[in-house]
Amino acid sequence: MKKVFLFITVMIGLSATAQSKEQKAVEGVINTYFQALNASDATKIVSLFTSDAELLAPQAPTAVGSEQILGTYQYVFQNLKLNLKVTIDKVTLLKDYAIVTSTSAGTANGAEVTGGYRETFVLRKDKGAWKIARYMYNTPQ
Repeated sequence: MKKVFLFITVMIGLSATAQSKEQKAVEGVINTYFQALNASDATKIVSLFTSDAELLAPQAPTAVGSEQILGTYQYVFQNLKLNLKVTIDKVTLLKDYAIVTSTSAGTANGAEVTGGYRETFVLRKDKGAWKIARYMYNTPQ
């Protein structure tokens, strides 16, 4: 009985460690996304997305795939200089998928973004690396 209990305890510990490692990797992608966003680096941002990703931005057509997502961010960066700080609210891991909810606040062209943003990211493991497969954001107003 002691051996069974020890085995179960070890397995739970290993599972928690693996999940913690995956969660940190997912959070790393989100933090890298915001670093690239603040640096106006459209190419870096696109590298964080899967090739079939979808970007659902408010008051804009859905951008599907790397080329459209690149074009969307290039347009954004021609018009805005963002400086946002992200707060990751929740990470839910589901095998090869992760759902992240976050909020961000800061400035756009030096002016405070009133109310900030709410974001939902769906990440998928792509060849062993976490990538953004779907991204949607809005403002709470």
